[in-house]
This record gives sequence, C-alpha cells and structure tokens, in this order.
Amino acid sequence: MKLKMTLLAASLIVSMTGTAKADDPSKLNDLEIAHVAYVADVIDIRYAHLALAISSNPDIHEFAKTMIRDHEAVNEQALALLGKLNAQPQDNFLSQSLQKGAEELITEMSQLRGDAFDKRYAENELAYHKAVNNLVETAFIPNIENAEVKSLFEAGLEIFKAHESHAEMMVKKVN
Repeated sequence: MKLKMTLLAASLIVSMTGTAKADDPSKLNDLEIAHVAYVADVIDIRYAHLALAISSNPDIHEFAKTMIRDHEAVNEQALALLGKLNAQPQDNFLSQSLQKGAEELITEMSQLRGDAFDKRYAENELAYHKAVNNLVETAFIPNIENAEVKSLFEAGLEIFKAHESHAEMMVKKVN
C-alpha cells in the first residue's frame, strides 16, 4: 500500500509539474490557474464527503469537515473575485488531469472500509496537500499577474499548509 501511495503521489506531482514545455503549470494564465485551484478544491471536498460517508473514525470526520468548510470558503471567495473581475476560469491540461486522477482515486477509495480506508484517505490528503501546496507556491503565485488573485492564492496557501500539517498528524494516528 505504501508503494502504491508513493507511486500515486509521484504521478500526481509529475502530472502537476508537467514534463513537456506545453504542459508547464508556470505558463498558465491567471484564469487557467484559477480553474486549477477551483478544481483542486472541489476534488478535496469530494474526498471529504467520501470520508464522511465511509469512515467511522472521529479524527477522519473532523478533518473531512474542516476540508469541506475551508475549501468551500476559498472557492466562494474565488468565485466572488472572478465575478468582480467579470472573468471566467479557463479549463486546461492540468485541471483535466486532476479531474481524471480524482475519478480513479474515488473509485478506488470507495471500495475500502475501516482502517484501510482511513489510512488511504489520510495518506492521500497528505500527498495531495503537499503536491498542490508546492504547485501553488512555486508555479502559480510567482506567475499570477493580477494582485487580487495573487493575494487570494497567498491567503489560501497559508490555510492549505495548515491542512498539510493536520494531514501529517492524521497519517501518524492511523498508522
């Protein structure tokens, strides 16, 4: 299971960092970046709802509720900002890749129960937050042109780094 988790995290990071110049996250425009962030939040909300439906672990439930609350709040702020800017997010290779990977992972995790689910969910949350936080910090924030969008991403990154720390503690508890 650890090998599978490591391979999944590695493939997520590779897909998120791009291997070809055309698929370089640092080359995305602000509206494409906004869409990737929105999709990443929606995916984590879906993972959290799955955890609430399957797990009976109170720590998993607490974490999942935090994910739903925080990711929905950030997405609401992002949508409000896009409305203010009269702009629409733009789908792209990265948001599509994230969506495809999430569908596969949800199918896999839906088959698990008990401790196996809790471990898989916790390990995925840690790997997912590490990968997304790294992407936001190194490829997105330095390349966002709009100051308001950049500010929203910087604030969101602080929240999601706290999620990463919380996920790390959760992994230790379930292992």
